[in-house]
Amino acid sequence: MSETTALLNIGSLVTNDPALGDGALGIITDAAIVMQDRRVSWVGRSADVDPTTTVIDLEGRAVLPGFVDSHAHLMFAGDRADEFAARMSGEAYAAGGIRRTVTATRAATDEHLAANLRRLAAELRRSGVTTFETKSGYGLTTIDEARALGIARSVTDETTYLGAHVVPAEFEGRPDDYVALVAGDMLDSCAPNAKWIDVFCDRGAFDVDQARTVLLAGIAAGLAPRLHANQLQHGGGVQLAVELDAASADHCTHLDDRDIEALAASNTVATLLPGAEFSTRSPYPDARRLLDAGATIALATDCNPGSSYTTSMSLMIALAVREMHMTPDEAVWSATRGGAKALRRSDIGRLSPGSRADILSLNAPSHIHLAYRPGVDLIDRVWQSPLTPKVAA
Repeated sequence: MSETTALLNIGSLVTNDPALGDGALGIITDAAIVMQDRRVSWVGRSADVDPTTTVIDLEGRAVLPGFVDSHAHLMFAGDRADEFAARMSGEAYAAGGIRRTVTATRAATDEHLAANLRRLAAELRRSGVTTFETKSGYGLTTIDEARALGIARSVTDETTYLGAHVVPAEFEGRPDDYVALVAGDMLDSCAPNAKWIDVFCDRGAFDVDQARTVLLAGIAAGLAPRLHANQLQHGGGVQLAVELDAASADHCTHLDDRDIEALAASNTVATLLPGAEFSTRSPYPDARRLLDAGATIALATDCNPGSSYTTSMSLMIALAVREMHMTPDEAVWSATRGGAKALRRSDIGRLSPGSRADILSLNAPSHIHLAYRPGVDLIDRVWQSPLTPKVAA
């Protein structure tokens, strides 16, 4: 017989279902959740809960869906703390540092890469992330990209082939030859362990035509597209993402009115990564313009060793509120339901009947405290439905 568990005396419950409660977050006060077979079976007031096998009293804590981190780069070896120190001393950020991580990652053993992935995945979970995406992109050879995705697939179903991260040193001056490899033999080796295909379409990486070539090859191989777009300068990345119905255009730092209109009229989520701006002292995206235009926003950590070495979604929420002019409600929605939409998932990012029982409670009475108390670890407990492979804590 399956176990039924009720979480009672929730001070403020974020369901992300307006039909269940107040506002866009569907907030219910003095609430309860009933979980059965690793799914949410009932949501409502504590006073209305039927007797259950197990009861957990949350004593007025806030509860919300597990965070969904839809953009991370966890398959790497090495450290680039010196680059961070140099940027804080005034040096400009550039994408070229990726090659340093490529060198370290190629030299690492499978066991080292897997251990580093498990360490970062455990950090994510402790910070309230119950679903995360991760990319390849630090191998840039057929063998290294394929092994990265094979390791990543052991801890998450949301794996992304990013062979087109930068042009590796051995292809210097021959970017089209490298694009042919990424869209050919490398793709064939990587597709079995990937769900998504991505390209870094920006200055110092790949242009729009090269990105289109790679993404179309990935689509033909059964992978779904997403895109790094408009991080370092304005370009055609956002328009390409919309053209190809990509699940997300990520970064979106430099947008014009046409880009914003295109995103608002599309199914493509604008995934904002404020950790990158924080760590590179770059301008933050204008989330307010996107929201006011009707675009869908996700927040993600962009955890990577070069430009955003953090696994804290709470920090992303605080930065979004302080630096990108989002309200606390908008930031929390974007870190949960928005991330789910960026992965085109309907079973996560919400707490309503039928959703996965991916839940976190806070040592606080309201989700607003995630922005109100920046830098404080407010995560009390995380419940995660084991429908994807288990990650060591």
